[in-house]
Amino acid sequence: MSGSVWLRLARVSNLPTVWTNALVGTVLAGAEDTARILVVIVALSSFYTAGMLLNDAFDHAIDARERPQRPIPSGEVAPGTVFAVGFVGLLVGLLVLLLAVHGFAPATGWRPLLAGIALAGAILLYDWHHKGNPLSPVLMAACRLLAYLTAGYAVATILPDALWLAALAGGCHVVGLTYVARQENLTRLENLWPLALLAVPLLYGLWLATHGVLPAALWLGFAACLGAALSWLRRRGPGDVPRAVVTMIAAIALLDGLFLAAGGRTDLGVLAALLFALTLVLQRWVRGT
Repeated sequence: MSGSVWLRLARVSNLPTVWTNALVGTVLAGAEDTARILVVIVALSSFYTAGMLLNDAFDHAIDARERPQRPIPSGEVAPGTVFAVGFVGLLVGLLVLLLAVHGFAPATGWRPLLAGIALAGAILLYDWHHKGNPLSPVLMAACRLLAYLTAGYAVATILPDALWLAALAGGCHVVGLTYVARQENLTRLENLWPLALLAVPLLYGLWLATHGVLPAALWLGFAACLGAALSWLRRRGPGDVPRAVVTMIAAIALLDGLFLAAGGRTDLGVLAALLFALTLVLQRWVRGT
């Protein structure tokens, strides 16, 4: 079994967007210790990769019928092995999160552990029951929202309004995109309601764009990604839906960069833009859907 199997199962191409989530959560919460921020990034990366592994593990019977080329149904790895590694990954995420909390001074009490447990629970619930579940996009968005909050609580006892708003906007982006991608015909009025959810980060970001040149540039990039994705979803030619989805996953990094730049961290805003580009490059190597 090659290492590329695990990279595909873990959808490692999307990890840069998890790193920007961690940056937003820790930096907007006031973190200044680079080592502590890096530990939080490792914790959220473990949560994310574990969730992706468990997603395939729970879906292996369905994938055997619909996507037999996936690593588990193709026989490249046993489902029991993936289950085991996935559950260990969630545990590692919790343990590393505790290191971020208690390995640095000051500690932030019980909130980060509860946030981490809630994140692990949301991941498990989504992976276990997302097929045929009309609320699965909400669960997926909850995972992203909790990633921001878990990162914040790892470094602070009270989270600022800017972080709560960023988490809400990021969650609306994920749930709106997922529901839009499910619609079969975006020309019908009754199918357009998810656009209201996508408008939340777009409009909030527009207000943040008034904070400077870099925030404005990041907002324009995010808006361009959204516009391109919606055009592909409306057209729905061969490959358009996956293309739209991976583009908007990558755009999470641009949205996070906007949050950071508007909060005064132009250096991290630039870094987030680079991580957006890195996500697009990695998605050519490992599919990010």
